Amino acid sequence: MAGEKILVVDDDAKILKIVCHCLEKEGFHTMVAIDGEQALQSAKLNQPDLVILDLMLPKLNGLDVGKILINEYQIPVLILSAKGDELDRIIGLRMGVDDYLTKPFSPTEMVLRVQAVLRRVQGRRQMQNSSTITCGCISIDLNTRTVTVAAKLVSLTGKEFELLWLLVSNPQQVFTRMQLLNKVWHSDYQGDENTVTVHVRRLREKIEADPSQPQFIKTVWGVGYKFVCEIIA
Repeated sequence: MAGEKILVVDDDAKILKIVCHCLEKEGFHTMVAIDGEQALQSAKLNQPDLVILDLMLPKLNGLDVGKILINEYQIPVLILSAKGDELDRIIGLRMGVDDYLTKPFSPTEMVLRVQAVLRRVQGRRQMQNSSTITCGCISIDLNTRTVTVAAKLVSLTGKEFELLWLLVSNPQQVFTRMQLLNKVWHSDYQGDENTVTVHVRRLREKIEADPSQPQFIKTVWGVGYKFVCEIIA
């Protein structure tokens, strides 16, 4: 995994030095930015594989920077911030960040989290380019739009299949209900977020051994849902 480009964004020179030193020891290439505007310029120019982003930044705050990195540049983001309360974590997850680490932090843990995020991103990209996915006892075929659980065919509606495929092909990624609504039902749909809740419940009844204690489709309280499983391509 060594060799990936990491953009580190922080206005604290000591933090930049520590983070870059730890990453470079593991073989990563690092670049730095000290404010929000510089971060976006560097990201657009260099297309890093991951951005480690502080929330409290001059010129443009980290939340606004993160939204642009994720939504416009499609670059994974790991938040590294002194702001560590539950609300900030929820905002970050709703924004679509891949991980969240609070200061003070363990350099070893930071490197491990970076490696884990990059593995997940690589896995997601492979799954998005694949037409079949196997996860535990679940097998999904995009071409035939079929799903089997423990080798038994499961009947899904069109939207149930699309919802499941989106979650499975983005393992560990947290989606808000509104994001799922927009991606599966699209922005012109007139329903509300409860539609997603109902479909998730139906999916769990069809693919989970115990829908009340789901193994695959997990609820991230206050945010939305994610699919948890070791994917087999």
